[in-house]
Amino acid sequence: MSNVTHRMIFQAMERWAPAHFAYDWDPIGLQVGAYDVQTTGVLVTLDVNEAVIQEATKKDVNVIIAHHPFLFKPLQSIQFDSPKGKCLHLLFRHEITVYASHTNLDIAEGGVNDLLANALQLEDVQPLVTTHTEKLYKVIVFTPVDYVQQVIDAMSESGAGHIGNYSYCTFQTAGKGTFKPLEGSNPFIGTEHTIESVDEIKVEMIVQETILQRVIHAMNDAHPYEEVAYDIIPLANDGKSFGIGRIGTLKDATTLGRLIEHVKAAFAIDHVRYVGQHEQTVRRVALLGGSGEKYINAAKRAGADVFITGDITFHHAQDAREDQLALIDPGHYKEKIMKQATTKYLQKQFPSLQIVTSEVNTDPFKFA
Repeated sequence: MSNVTHRMIFQAMERWAPAHFAYDWDPIGLQVGAYDVQTTGVLVTLDVNEAVIQEATKKDVNVIIAHHPFLFKPLQSIQFDSPKGKCLHLLFRHEITVYASHTNLDIAEGGVNDLLANALQLEDVQPLVTTHTEKLYKVIVFTPVDYVQQVIDAMSESGAGHIGNYSYCTFQTAGKGTFKPLEGSNPFIGTEHTIESVDEIKVEMIVQETILQRVIHAMNDAHPYEEVAYDIIPLANDGKSFGIGRIGTLKDATTLGRLIEHVKAAFAIDHVRYVGQHEQTVRRVALLGGSGEKYINAAKRAGADVFITGDITFHHAQDAREDQLALIDPGHYKEKIMKQATTKYLQKQFPSLQIVTSEVNTDPFKFA
């Protein structure tokens, strides 16, 4: 039996796609089930329906990780003969927990929108619309000389000291630390009621807000002192920007017609809807997983030649055509790209646990 708990699975997901990235209307996180239960296995899916739950029972897993929240709107009642009620009954009966990672996984680095951009081999990819700018802090810790590298290694391996393409970035200043251990203390250096003077190094490192507590924990574990002296200073510098959608550039300009074929192959789909002319030239590409028609103007402002998103409605398509912005609509189900990527991520985090990808096609649309 695995020693992994559901909580550990959810924490791993939130290291990748922090909960605070999600839109405030989005009911992400634990939807059905419990945190502190041993995990027998995980099924990764785009959506949760009766067939997916039956698949989970057959594969003997008790956690479902979904992209689309199963409980998106509040329920007024639970009727076991309704589709939603039948699913809940199955989940309760088989003690299966459901967790959703939705707009936070869309926004996260390496999440849904990056996966789509990578599948299209876009270059110089940036967020289409910035939603979060990461806060930065400076952590300053005072360390005895012989333990400086041990503390720096622990903090760096937890993510501190990253500036651009550089890691292990520190500033170090030598000085003297003084202290007097009081009664009841257990000093690493010195004796009770005697003032001690120790050669120390002041180490300064930049830390992103999302990993601050992890770095502090690692620093305390690596530090030899019973009571670690450190400062946390908020910085005015802007950290990394995160956002919804992506915009990037094709390596070479192409026609809309050829890009349509590229999209179909990259996303493993047979049909798309599009706005524009087959022969028109496109190179600058904006995209957004799921339903993105309200970002059409953002794509235009960002200089896109074409915007790839799902669920485009008639009047928005007309407006884009009048504005000379090409559109490609491969449907909402293109977000299935998250299934394999999420499975691989969790397999790397929990190599001894059964992590499987759902084989159920939850796309409601068929094409005649």
